Amino acid sequence: MELDAQHAAVLERAAAATLAAEGAAQGAALAVLLVDDAEMQALNRQYRDADAPTDVLAFAAQEGEPLILAPDAPHELGDVLISLDTARRQAEALGHPLEAELALLTIHGCLHLLGHDHDLPEAQERMWSRQGAILATCGYPDVGADRPEMYEQADDV
Repeated sequence: MELDAQHAAVLERAAAATLAAEGAAQGAALAVLLVDDAEMQALNRQYRDADAPTDVLAFAAQEGEPLILAPDAPHELGDVLISLDTARRQAEALGHPLEAELALLTIHGCLHLLGHDHDLPEAQERMWSRQGAILATCGYPDVGADRPEMYEQADDV
């Protein structure tokens, strides 16, 4: 899906802020991909047995035993997929700009790639706290703090 330069910069800034805030290794890399609801639903069905679109999915590049990499090799974290259709609906429903929603979803997905989860109340509290702090550094301090229910379906796979 096409995204203008302003929105692309939001994705890049949110991902970079998350990696920096979480102390990701130098050379860590990830991809943020925008899809539509139909593609997100197909992925959600294939990987999570949920036959509905969701706003964000995170696919870790590595699971299990760590790889031994050359010191100068980039460390691929994985992919964050965001449904642009869902992001637009959520931004409109919550009364904030699409940029803020894209930043929130990017940060959320990046945190999953870095090992955060929200499967237990204490883990959710930690993840939401990190997410809120990073959003604030990106200029969106009031986005996301009051909506943990929106992430019931979002998950890493």
